[in-house]
Amino acid sequence: MLNRHTHDTILELNIARPPVNALNAELVQALHTQIDSALADGFEAIVISGQAGIFSAGLDVPELMSFKRPQMIEFWIEFMSLLRCIALSPIPIVAAITGHSPAGGAVIALPCDYRIMAHGGEKGPYKIGLNEVQVGLVVPPVIYTSLVRLTGARIASQLVVEGVLINSDTALSYGLVDETQETKDVVAAALNWCQKHLALPRHAMLKTRAIVRRPLVDAYSSDDYFKIDDFVDHWFHDSTQAVLQMLVKQLGKR
Repeated sequence: MLNRHTHDTILELNIARPPVNALNAELVQALHTQIDSALADGFEAIVISGQAGIFSAGLDVPELMSFKRPQMIEFWIEFMSLLRCIALSPIPIVAAITGHSPAGGAVIALPCDYRIMAHGGEKGPYKIGLNEVQVGLVVPPVIYTSLVRLTGARIASQLVVEGVLINSDTALSYGLVDETQETKDVVAAALNWCQKHLALPRHAMLKTRAIVRRPLVDAYSSDDYFKIDDFVDHWFHDSTQAVLQMLVKQLGKR
């Protein structure tokens, strides 16, 4: 489900939950735990990677659809805590986006320091984006704020309201990702980025990093960033459940 690869002082957390690395409660908790452990163990940078062709397809909707309200509240607290853990990390975290990364996959990449995405494969370019609206969900304010930080308000508003997925080249031009590579080179490029930054005078690099990330940290440090009730109320709304049930049926036919 989650592989650990050590590269000197850099820890790679490789998401390995076939077939599409969907984010269920166990995987979200494992990611959170491993990031906390990496900090405690003295690693100096983290790379989050996926499998060739897929970074993460987002939330595991079929599993989450079986949850009652208390379970959904618990899951959403854990997911948002994972995002805050990434946003507030005192060491750099790089997203090695090895393939498609819709919805929750893109969300995990947003608070990272740097995002490197694979171009595409035999079936065409890989896609990324916050397509929550397309499946009947609302993008939480703090996640939208994370996107605005990368792309600017105009592009961010278009992406989230329409819920569109864009290819890697468009994502690069919008600032949603910082670099593109061939699939086989994504992790190596992420490690290279980490090594380059770790070679800088450490105290100066980390202090300056903290300054430039302050708006993101502030967004994830506010008392109401979770928006638990808002998200859960919407999740169980009749119209949302109808769209999600249709999505589950479509997934079952694949």
